[in-house]
Amino acid sequence: MSQRQGVDLSYEDGARAVELAREAVESFVQHGQREQPGSMREAFYERTGAFVRLESTRGRGSLRGCAGGYRSGEQLGHVIVDSAIEAASEDSCGSEVTPSELPNLTVSVCAVRNVVLTDDPLADLELGTHGVAIDGGGEGGWLYPTVPVQNNWSAREYLDRTCRKAGLPPTAWQNDDVVVTLFEGQVFREREADGSIEEL
Repeated sequence: MSQRQGVDLSYEDGARAVELAREAVESFVQHGQREQPGSMREAFYERTGAFVRLESTRGRGSLRGCAGGYRSGEQLGHVIVDSAIEAASEDSCGSEVTPSELPNLTVSVCAVRNVVLTDDPLADLELGTHGVAIDGGGEGGWLYPTVPVQNNWSAREYLDRTCRKAGLPPTAWQNDDVVVTLFEGQVFREREADGSIEEL
């Protein structure tokens, strides 16, 4: 089991991370431009991974886009901007976010702290603490640390569903040729579209 430290964000850092992700989405969707992080908070210069999720508040709500990675050699500020743009693009959930959707989107950011390569995911996985990334056979997929708690999943179900997201059979995480990576992350999100921000 190997570990690597990442960054610890203050609430102000986390709130700014979500604002930066929203600015990047809006700039991309409305103008086709890449937002520059500008004068960044000190924590945003750390080189670590991050994920951005966009969820629609319309109807029962649904995932509108997600992108990012648990490993990165880039500065956090740039990873947030690039992940936000990718989450809003057609590459994420099959269709690009449109300008009319922006008022009904909530944005969340997960900044990666510790990365753990595990040989025994069922034993090492802590629900509510770890996100899961699964790579095998050229396929890969990941889920946020908050997802299993929100859906009341067991550790086994969480691993199975991450495999399915990666396009692999549900129990592929048990195979020797499949790499399971656990990552801790701080998650900050808008409580409502463009609204106040909370840490989960």
